[in-house]
Amino acid sequence: MQYDQYQNESAPSRRGHRNSGALLSWRAPEFETLGRDRKWYFYATFALLAIIAYALYTNALIMAITFILAGVVGYIYINKDPRILNFAITENGVIAGREIYDFDNMLSFWIFYEEDGLQVISFHSNSYLLPYLHIPVHDQDPAEIRKILLDYLPEEKHEPGMLETLERVMHL
Repeated sequence: MQYDQYQNESAPSRRGHRNSGALLSWRAPEFETLGRDRKWYFYATFALLAIIAYALYTNALIMAITFILAGVVGYIYINKDPRILNFAITENGVIAGREIYDFDNMLSFWIFYEEDGLQVISFHSNSYLLPYLHIPVHDQDPAEIRKILLDYLPEEKHEPGMLETLERVMHL
């Protein structure tokens, strides 16, 4: 399957429309942006400065430098705007941007869809490093996505992991 087929798509399409290989395609931000107020930045900065001060107090210079760099990189990352990516479901797998994920390497799927909350398709894969792949649903109909995916993968409930829950609670 070639990525080039789906690269230049500009609008959602349905079966048999524009993209002959795509059963469903859409454009969405690569990740969800969460609102952070001044209080969140104050607490995050205070915690980081406390750790750096402790590192300096205990003469752990490498620890202090590490947390300074982590703070700078974290600040850049949380203020980065998400790219708009093309997503598609094909007969062979799922395309997310420039990545192709084959159904042969996936065990199951689950759709998390909460009004004004988490709206992603979760794929459980064979990979040890990335066991769960989350694709944003954005403005797509989850019932239609589910209907298409049931032809290729079993539906099994996935529980949000500790990392995902922590990200949502802390607005990371």
